[in-house]
Amino acid sequence: MLLQLRVTVPADRTEQVRDLFAHDPGTAHLAVLRGASVAPAGDLVLADVARESADGLVAAMRDLGIDRDGGIAMVAVDAAVSSAARRAEDDAPGDGADAVVWEQVVRTTDADSSLSVSYLAFLTIATLLAAVAIINDSAVLVIGAMVLGPEFAPLAALAVALLHRRPSIVRQAATSLLVGFLVAITITTLAVLAGRGLGWFGTELLSAERPATGFITAPDRWSVVVAVLAGIAGVLSLTSTKSGALVGVFISVTTVPAAADMALALALGGREEFTRAATQLAINLVGILVAALATLALQRAVWHRVPRTVPRVAGVRS
Repeated sequence: MLLQLRVTVPADRTEQVRDLFAHDPGTAHLAVLRGASVAPAGDLVLADVARESADGLVAAMRDLGIDRDGGIAMVAVDAAVSSAARRAEDDAPGDGADAVVWEQVVRTTDADSSLSVSYLAFLTIATLLAAVAIINDSAVLVIGAMVLGPEFAPLAALAVALLHRRPSIVRQAATSLLVGFLVAITITTLAVLAGRGLGWFGTELLSAERPATGFITAPDRWSVVVAVLAGIAGVLSLTSTKSGALVGVFISVTTVPAAADMALALALGGREEFTRAATQLAINLVGILVAALATLALQRAVWHRVPRTVPRVAGVRS
């Protein structure tokens, strides 16, 4: 798999950047457009590179200060009909499907973890749907809530930011998680109170048998296992090109339903039910975060053992 790197380079460092690409066996196509960049002023370097070479190249260009004085943009190349592209993918060390472009991961999780109106809306709707699932003991509706839940984005961002020591992203992700669940639980509690006021259900729900959804308020060792597996799968989905984009959505089965049950317990006066649901939510959030951190750390350690192809260029740390 190829990535296109579009680099805006100050004229005094164009040759250094050109040499980085020219001497990297993972570079398939390279073009230098002198004076093509207007803002910021400089040259434009376009290169199609094997995914496994991209992380080292980006790191080397950051050492040159290109991210401060110019810019680096990355775009996935869906298809490249080129013998040079095949050679670049063969010659670059490692497997492109397993390669992690860390700067891309950081930027993606940063953007996806912001506290936006759409994030709050999706999390609230998912929690409301999970509440309906609990009231009706419907596994199908739990799956619907699972698919809608967007909370993996800030969880992933939190893990990535902690690993790479990005405090601003840590604060943003933590805020999104905290405010998101508070808003979702509050609105769901009000909705449950409205349903209770209309006579649709009463406190008998707290003691009713729920064979399909009873696991939500039964935190045990399996809750930890599910959380760990969810965290690992979610991170692999985020960093691997072989995983589908929706692999991580099943994480919501361990979080959103617990938040919904907390809202039900608040509205119906079930203190014990609330405690169990809150415990379930806490176990799974912590388990997912720890598993995600461990998986990312392992990926970084393994990927750093792959031989780097970036050459030594004057001004770049080896």
